[in-house]
Amino acid sequence: MIQKRIQGGDINEFRQLFTRYYEPLCKHAFTILHDMDMAEDIVQEFFYNFWKNRDALSPKLSLNAYLYQSIRNNSLHLLQHQAIQKRYAETIVKETEQPEPVNEEYAVELEELQKAIDITLTQMPDRCSRIFRMNRFEGKKYSEIAEILSISIKTVEADMGKAIQLFRINLKEFINQES
Repeated sequence: MIQKRIQGGDINEFRQLFTRYYEPLCKHAFTILHDMDMAEDIVQEFFYNFWKNRDALSPKLSLNAYLYQSIRNNSLHLLQHQAIQKRYAETIVKETEQPEPVNEEYAVELEELQKAIDITLTQMPDRCSRIFRMNRFEGKKYSEIAEILSISIKTVEADMGKAIQLFRINLKEFINQES
């Protein structure tokens, strides 16, 4: 079975799978995204994660159905993320159209807080940071993150716990401040 050989680390079997499905999966993603560059990115990222997490794979569908369903889900998640980004950008534009007087002390604190957040995100392991961003910035549920990254929900929960704990430590001075 192809899956078992790939799970065992058979790179040639993986190459054959990639060669056979790359173009059809790109076309499938294109029908959803209407952008070939994004479609190729989705498929390439999927195959990267597929190989990276091959030992944890246990699709309940046939391999063919699993590949197409994964590309469909990843494409839809990308569209959802783009919609969130668009709404956020529109909100920013609206807020900047009506400037309010800025309390200089507040602006400095806000800038310091943003720096502390950025530093905290860089201190985390890559997967932990990525999971936190997907959940808190992109609004993805743990189950969606687990599916996209091909990891268990428990792993997502554990990494989110680590991220939140690191934020509590690094942002302690901001959390306990009185206005």
